[in-house]
Amino acid sequence: MTETPAPTTLGELRASGATPIGVKAELRKNLLARLAAGATTLPGIVGFDDTVLPEVERALIAGHDLVLLGERGQGKTRLIRTLVGLLDEWTPVLVGSELNEHPLAPVSVWAHRQIAEHGDATPVGWLHRSDRFGEKLATPDTSVGDLIGDVDPIKVAEGRTLGDPETVHYGLVPRTNRGIFSINELPDLAERIQVALLNVLEERDIQIRGYRVRLPLDLLLVASANPEDYTNRGRIITPLKDRFGTEVRTHYPIELADEIRLLHQEAQTSWLGGDALDTPLVPAHLVEIMARFTRLVRESSQVDQRSGVSARFAIAGLETIAASAVRRAAVAGEARPVARVVDLPAVVPASRGKVEFADAGSDPEDERELEVLEHLLRQATAQTFRARCGGLDLTGLQEHFAGGEVVESGDLVSAPELMGQVGTVPNLAQLLGRLGVPEGEESAEQAAAAVEFALEGLWLTRRLAKDTDGNRTVYGS
Repeated sequence: MTETPAPTTLGELRASGATPIGVKAELRKNLLARLAAGATTLPGIVGFDDTVLPEVERALIAGHDLVLLGERGQGKTRLIRTLVGLLDEWTPVLVGSELNEHPLAPVSVWAHRQIAEHGDATPVGWLHRSDRFGEKLATPDTSVGDLIGDVDPIKVAEGRTLGDPETVHYGLVPRTNRGIFSINELPDLAERIQVALLNVLEERDIQIRGYRVRLPLDLLLVASANPEDYTNRGRIITPLKDRFGTEVRTHYPIELADEIRLLHQEAQTSWLGGDALDTPLVPAHLVEIMARFTRLVRESSQVDQRSGVSARFAIAGLETIAASAVRRAAVAGEARPVARVVDLPAVVPASRGKVEFADAGSDPEDERELEVLEHLLRQATAQTFRARCGGLDLTGLQEHFAGGEVVESGDLVSAPELMGQVGTVPNLAQLLGRLGVPEGEESAEQAAAAVEFALEGLWLTRRLAKDTDGNRTVYGS
């Protein structure tokens, strides 16, 4: 954040050459500057580069209010909040204004009176763009007063008449004047409350309890909605839909690489490979397994496609894997918590509540749902093994079991204990390289994670046997 600009009075601001600019013109100006410079227009938005972002950019250039339509967990709220970065870092406001009024373009009776009384000495403040964003989660109990405003009985008791516009207590929308206002889950807003937004979107004024309070509001209104809510549980009334300039359909990441990038960005960063020795490391092949698992769940015919599978499903799963590694390190005394394949099963029961099945039974203890998730997790692990270890010679590791030896693992079996059972592993360096471990940064914990992944892959490709009993896993010939 840079320092606030120098002008502190109306006279100084006017002398600086400042001119009022509408919020949509401001967004358009800064967006076009970024596009011309080849800079990222909306940083942190993953997987939308060729689909959603061009539509949003065109809507902003056109000066449209917009509604984002998509299943849960597709980054709609994240995208809306990122729009704030396209505003000017600082903008001048009249000190004390409830409506963030520009000193050179006042709109309220209060502002005109202030300027008439103080002239060029009228105090000017500066508002940072982070304070020019307002949002409201649409709930059935949301009132017109919450969004637009209502008569303030305290102001009436102070002696003002009911016809005085200064008796109004402004709601969230007017208080976000000269900024961006977001309504999340718009279809959940009662239809009679949606009607109150019609003037905001078209005439840019508000009406409160019969008063026609002429306020030329200057804001960008953005709403989000889920398709299921859009058509069944609730709806956006037709006149309101008509007033939104653009409707943008969002989606889940199309490419696996984008899914992985999203996980690295949104999960706790330190839990995916921080430098500190006391922070857990989730190897790249486990991140890929979680990404593939999420995509398989989304595509499964047994999962309700209307509700979707949120990105939070994958993020929470990855954090569960890391937490399992931390627990093992604490109990077994490992030098560094490193996640392994044995930590994957913890994801299934933890994430069960984030998936809605198409033919969910009446029994809440129905084990078929767990079986579906376990099967898809094994499928994701097999796909990752083929992608990363295809063509790699693992016969040396397989021959370790030729004499009837077994290797026992589990969520509390430490890395040194596991490697002590395996002994020398042929082609270990190549295996670590395939799994993305930089040369010279290998550790016993990373070697154990790689070997266990290889053992799981040999079992999934029917080259080893495996027996699982609770938290105990035994690999053998």
